[in-house]
Amino acid sequence: MRDNDSMTVISTDRLAELEPACALADALAFFDTLPAIRAEELTGRWHGRELATGHPMDGLLEASGWYGKQFDSVDEVHPLLFRAPNGKIVSVDPRRIPFGIVDKIPEGVVTRGRQVMGAALPALRTRKARARLRNVEYRGVVTAGMSYDHLPIIDLFRRVDEHTLLGCMDLRGAPPYFFVLEADRA
Repeated sequence: MRDNDSMTVISTDRLAELEPACALADALAFFDTLPAIRAEELTGRWHGRELATGHPMDGLLEASGWYGKQFDSVDEVHPLLFRAPNGKIVSVDPRRIPFGIVDKIPEGVVTRGRQVMGAALPALRTRKARARLRNVEYRGVVTAGMSYDHLPIIDLFRRVDEHTLLGCMDLRGAPPYFFVLEADRA
């Protein structure tokens, strides 16, 4: 087995050990071991899932029907894709999501997230790209970062394997929020 192949197996196995939930320190330590990915390498639609670390947003995106992200080019990124009640994948304008109050959302609303989001999707929907990719330094490594157009958020990405990324959302004033992205395959 080549060195890259063995590193991929180790990374994939470690991610499996951490999921579905782990301590924030463990997620950060794992993130720091992963290789960078260049912004230019991120293309296509990616399906996401959360890696719970005790963040106030844990459970919220998945409960609301979050699908993932779509990278059309470094300057054309759809940062929030959701699955509509009819099954169609739609892009949502992030500035219409109240990120500043996520830790104040009652548990019952989180539990009913898909219904709430399904009803709200027409008002949240956008056809325009609302983010872009750049190579940025984060935690001492230059890697792909997705900068939201209208919010103080940068999502940073590291490669777990050829089809899997570990993402870390850096929102001003909040702890890191972790998620996993897997490339949609045609």
